[in-house]
Amino acid sequence: MSPFPWADFAAALPWTVLTVVAVLAVTYAVAVRQRRHSVMDVAWGPGFVAVAAVSWFLSAGEGDDARRLLLLLLTAVWGLRLGTHIGWRARDGHEDPRYVALLGAAPGNRDIYALRRVYLPQGLVMFFVSLSVQVGMFATGGLGWLAVLGVLLWLTGFFFEAVGDWQLQQFKRDLRRRGTVLDTGLWRLTRHPNYFGDAAVWTGLFLIAADSWPGILTVLSPALMVWTLAAKTGKPLAEQAMSGRPGYREYVEATSSFIPWPPKRT
Repeated sequence: MSPFPWADFAAALPWTVLTVVAVLAVTYAVAVRQRRHSVMDVAWGPGFVAVAAVSWFLSAGEGDDARRLLLLLLTAVWGLRLGTHIGWRARDGHEDPRYVALLGAAPGNRDIYALRRVYLPQGLVMFFVSLSVQVGMFATGGLGWLAVLGVLLWLTGFFFEAVGDWQLQQFKRDLRRRGTVLDTGLWRLTRHPNYFGDAAVWTGLFLIAADSWPGILTVLSPALMVWTLAAKTGKPLAEQAMSGRPGYREYVEATSSFIPWPPKRT
């Protein structure tokens, strides 16, 4: 197995940084024009796709071609589906309530405040989490059992995220269940199948990269994604918004908080 091309990887980093900056700049321009910064949520998944595509192009002739193509395809399928889903959900053109609450307390210009509180943090997270994909693109050596495990975990995560989003969408369309709690399907196994799926997807991508040195050094990248979803902005904010619904306390007591698990008998 050839040694890892550190010099070429280092030379690619400024380009992936510029890619993240370009994605944020375009998104910010659109957000200011539409006067809704929740556009950033739509660009979140495609932003990772852009970083993966640039890394794939710059790693040509350096990393293992099978791993490069696998990482590109899996990142693209995840990112484009997520962007399409959120874009369709936000087609009414209204600002997301989370952004209304955040930017409503802006001490001055709302758009400038959004740069610091929305775009800068998400840009840093996007670059750091995508390091697993960036390093994996330059990794040498063929795919092994750890990569196979990563693909299986990615498939599991993609299933939970995509199906969980679809089930939630169908639930919201049912006017008879408005104001109630979704506790069927995948939502019976975990209170957050979409967030769990997202975490599993990026852990799977890390395993594909970690199948070859030095991909294992990027372990903090999926760890940041999991922490963000489970303990920072994903699960906590969603549960805070749901806490007042009738039956939600019983749902919390019976259903796993994150990792899918059969519900408790109540």
